[in-house]
Amino acid sequence: MSAPDFVVAIPARYHSSRLPGKPLALIAGEPMVVHVARRALAAGARQAWVATDDQRIADALAGLEGIQVAMTAAGHASGTDRLAECAAIAGWSDDTVVVNLQGDEPFAPAAGIVAVATALVQQQTPMATLATPVADAPALFDPNVVKVVRDAGGRALYFSRAPIPWPRDAFAVDRSRLPAGNHWLRHIGIYAYRAGFLRQFAAMPAGGLEQLESLEQLRVLEAGHAIAVGLAPQAFPPGIDTAEDLARANAWLAAQ
Repeated sequence: MSAPDFVVAIPARYHSSRLPGKPLALIAGEPMVVHVARRALAAGARQAWVATDDQRIADALAGLEGIQVAMTAAGHASGTDRLAECAAIAGWSDDTVVVNLQGDEPFAPAAGIVAVATALVQQQTPMATLATPVADAPALFDPNVVKVVRDAGGRALYFSRAPIPWPRDAFAVDRSRLPAGNHWLRHIGIYAYRAGFLRQFAAMPAGGLEQLESLEQLRVLEAGHAIAVGLAPQAFPPGIDTAEDLARANAWLAAQ
């Protein structure tokens, strides 16, 4: 199957509790949001939009050909809400395939952006995301590493910060390493949806599971909608959340 027609939308809020002004943090001398926008263009998106609440971010993108900016309200509670406003500004039809590329993913592989759009179209679900195998037991037990369990058809059964599935017999003996079987998947925070469902998602009230785990995608499952979970075709380097992450990113680029 050839790559589907899709657009990319990048939520980029200026204020961040852990890294203030994060979209404008410099990586190899350029603002992070510029690196993310280039990832969208490299993936072959029909349109690439940045949805922001700050003119400084719009100004940083002014010289980047192919990127459009939606100036959205400052009070949005989530990136999903911001993208729903972006969809209205852009005038996307309900059937438009929208990839939500997080604004702190400057190294997201183009193949992964295409893969999540493809998963949405192939599975014919209202929403899709990606996952990759969990590397080791410490990652499985890390609450900052979100795990996902899929059904036999590749659709999400549940997302959790807890170590799921739980290998009862193996972990009764040793929790320092993963038993054989490749049963564990780490969720990658990239999403695709039809624009009509994006608007519907943003209008849904927060679910109990979402509030319990602080995972917005659980709102979709709790409301009874399916989420396709494709396997990432390439590694997704970690996103940038802290000053330490930023320093590591710059060191990694300098070593290339």
